[in-house]
Amino acid sequence: MTTSATATDWRTRARNLAIQGEAWIEGRYAPAASGATFECLSPIDGRLIAQVASTDAVDVDRAVAAARRAFEDGRWARQPPASRKKVLLKFAELLLLNRDELALLETLDMGKPISDSLAVDIPATARCIAWYAEAVDKIYDEIAPTTPDALAMITREPVGVVAAIVPWNFPLIMAAWKIGPALAAGNSLILKPSEKSPLSAIRIGALAAEAGIPDGVFSVLPGFGQVTGQALARHMDVDCIGFTGSTRTGKLMLEYSAQSNMKRVWLECGGKSPNIILADCPDLDRAADRLLARNACLRPGPPPGHPRGERAGFGPEPGVQPGCQPGPGRVPRPGSTQAERRRLGRRRAQRGGPAARAGRTGHR
Repeated sequence: MTTSATATDWRTRARNLAIQGEAWIEGRYAPAASGATFECLSPIDGRLIAQVASTDAVDVDRAVAAARRAFEDGRWARQPPASRKKVLLKFAELLLLNRDELALLETLDMGKPISDSLAVDIPATARCIAWYAEAVDKIYDEIAPTTPDALAMITREPVGVVAAIVPWNFPLIMAAWKIGPALAAGNSLILKPSEKSPLSAIRIGALAAEAGIPDGVFSVLPGFGQVTGQALARHMDVDCIGFTGSTRTGKLMLEYSAQSNMKRVWLECGGKSPNIILADCPDLDRAADRLLARNACLRPGPPPGHPRGERAGFGPEPGVQPGCQPGPGRVPRPGSTQAERRRLGRRRAQRGGPAARAGRTGHR
């Protein structure tokens, strides 16, 4: 259906899609221990997609304990490299086999065009997992140069329990950048997706199990950064944390490490996507179109109701008013509301010049 599906086809599939909103812990879906949930709203039109488990420190403790047990008993860490490779390659294969469903979840939850989710996000996620799978039996330990009467070996070993916190704009790709190396090395991994786009990460928990990743080795905890993220970063039994997001929160990751067990911290902070439009640009409208429709790091496609917005999500739906109406626990993204678009438009108009004209929203 992927190659011939129309916007109407995708909207029909979206309405019929069975969406899972629970956490993935110890090889099964489960609600938050508190029973709390939060609303997951689509930035395309503000509709409620699902109620998602709002995990907290209790759920973190459970997932970390399961991850530690799995690591210590060696159900994954002590598997032969060829076995881990086989499982991860199967995981990558399943991502591609379920490409339409995962792409649909990405688009509904994050707002990017379905064409991008299909052509970029899901294939790139699968390629990343497959790359690290192939590396499992190809990256060797080393022997250091020494005198004849000494032997010095450099070995690569799993660190233990790894937590990964990823942002909203490329939910699966950025998760794969952490899932791939962590699992390939034999670690147990706990993934906390952004509360703004958790659905595809929740779905791949079951795909990981189907591929053969043992229970407890891979968990997915949806929730808020100041609750679930902080609990992971400050947990005394998490050995390493990988974080992609703001510089401000990255600094907190370092503080939380110092306040707990001085866990290793790997940060990717403050990423931007600069765009340079020169004065002799022959087609400013096309440049603006490309910036709005493709630069998901700035915003997830053109704002709803934009004249070029047919490419955002699946296209305008009859009877749906443009603009995302944020609800509890949901922060509107730049350009997602009418007021925000007007504010951005005024700011660009005040700046003037070709660059401002290239970045205008199109509302006149």
